[in-house]
Formats: sequence, C-alpha cells, structure tokens
Amino acid sequence: MSTEALPDIAFPGHDKLVSAIDTAVSSGDEHAITAALRSTLCRMIRDRDIQLPQCVFEPIEDHYARREIYRSPQHGYSVVAMTWGPGQGTPVHDHCGLWCVEGVWDGELEITQYELLEADGDRTRFRAAGGMVAGPGSAGSLIPPHEYHSIRNTSNDEVAVSVHIYKAQMEACSMFVPQDGEWFTRAAKALPTDGAH
Repeated sequence: MSTEALPDIAFPGHDKLVSAIDTAVSSGDEHAITAALRSTLCRMIRDRDIQLPQCVFEPIEDHYARREIYRSPQHGYSVVAMTWGPGQGTPVHDHCGLWCVEGVWDGELEITQYELLEADGDRTRFRAAGGMVAGPGSAGSLIPPHEYHSIRNTSNDEVAVSVHIYKAQMEACSMFVPQDGEWFTRAAKALPTDGAH
C-alpha cells in the first residue's frame, strides 16, 4: 500500500500527538509499549494543544462511529477515534490478537472486562471480571490473550469520544453473542470505518 493511501487527518496538535505515539511504540516489547502509550495518551488527552477533528464529536444514529484518523507508515499502528451516541456500545469482543490502548477523550464510558473460562468450537464461556466507568483522561490497555471486553456509553443524552491506538489496522474482530448463562457464541464481525474529515 502506498503511503498516500494511509489515513492521516489534519487537526490542531496532530504532529505533537503522532510524535508522542511514535516515541511510545519504540519503547520495547508489547508490555513496555502499552505502558508507555497509556501514560502518553493520558497526557495527550489533557494537552490543550491537541484538538481532535470536529467530525469525531458527531455521533452516527444507528451505530457507534469508528473514524481512523492516522496510520503510521513507519510503525504500522492505527489511531481510531470512536464516537458513542447515548446508549451505544459493543458486544463482548476481542481484538484479534492486536494490542490496544484506549483512552476516553470526552464523556464517560462503561468498560467491562471478561475472563475466558472455556471454549468449545464457536461456543465460549465468559465471566465478567471487573468493570469501571472511565472519564476523560483515563486510559487502559489490552494485550492478548487478555483482550475480551465490552464498551458502552450509558448516558441518556451525552456523547462520548474515545481514542484507540492499535498495533495495526483492525478490520475485523470476533464478537460474542450471549446464549445461556455464561455461554456465548463466537461470530466474526467486520469493522468498517466511517468517514473522517
């Protein structure tokens, strides 16, 4: 793929954010990288020099929005801004083996982690393993195999925005549909991106 085709949306503080992420992803193994990125993302969210593109504050009525605002031609990581309208969220899902650091930029999100107890073909058994309501400036990370979670904007009237930095472009994942008790059925889910400008 030519570098001209990589997503790269202009916004105030763009170069400062990219430089900080580049430094973090050069810090060693996935544990060192995600630790550095958590710290970096928390700092960048509070940095008034950085203002995300206005489009990321605009919800889409029938689904949470995924707008890829940058992909590194050098390191391959992907930065996706997600816009969560009131009540919008994800099912339990994985990240298809990619590490990820997620930070709340605006609003509040309820994040629930799940522990995989057993798998039988496409049937899996999960147990909720803790959750939290995260506000602006907070960030967490997922490193496979500890990557199962759900995210939801529980507000009835406020929009929430989060920024997700993935090891690489994430075009699909597995989602888990509740069946009976702790049992879920795995289903493949494509993850298209919405337009960013």
